[in-house]
Amino acid sequence: MKIVVVAHHSRLGRAKRLPADHIVIDDADRGALWGHTRALEWCAVQGGRCVVMEDDALPVPDFRARAAQWLAHCPNDLVSLYLGTGRPPQYQAEIKRQLASGNYVVRLPQLIHGVCYSVPAWGVCDVLRAIHKGPADFAIGKAWRSVTGRDVVYPAESLVDHDDLPSVEKHPDGRPRIERRRAWKLAT
Repeated sequence: MKIVVVAHHSRLGRAKRLPADHIVIDDADRGALWGHTRALEWCAVQGGRCVVMEDDALPVPDFRARAAQWLAHCPNDLVSLYLGTGRPPQYQAEIKRQLASGNYVVRLPQLIHGVCYSVPAWGVCDVLRAIHKGPADFAIGKAWRSVTGRDVVYPAESLVDHDDLPSVEKHPDGRPRIERRRAWKLAT
C-alpha cells in the first residue's frame, strides 16, 4: 500500500511530515479536484492499492498497518478512513443514526470527505474517466457510484482526524466553512 498526499503549496511543510510515498503539490491554487485527480493518476500506475491523504490529515499511530487491514477487509470498496462531523450537514443525521446502531462501519452513497480515502486499484482508471467538475470529494464519490453502483465504506473509528484549519479551497458557493470538522470517533 502506497500513500499519496495532496498538498497546497502553503502547507507543504505539513505534507512532508505525513507518511507519504509521493506528494502532489498545488503550487498555482488550481483547487482540490485538480490535486485529487493528479493523486489518482499517480495511484493508477502504482500496481496496487493506494491511499490518498490531504495535507491536513492527522493519522493515528500505526496508520499504515491499520489502513492495510481495513483495505484488505474491503478489497472492492472505496474506503474513506475519515468520518467527520459538521460537513456536509445533510449527511450528519444519517451518520449519527448508523453509529448509534453499533455497526463497525458506516455506509453512505457518497464520498463526503477527501481527507483520507482509497479507491481499489481495479477501479481507479474507471473513476478517473468518470470524474466531472465539482468539489473533489463529491466528484470522486459520484464517479465511484456511477461506475460501480456501490456505497462508500467508512470505518466507525476513523484512522485519521482532520486538523480543522481554515480552508485553502475556494468553494464555489462562496460560503465560509464554520462547522467543526473533526472525526466522529478516532481509533485508539
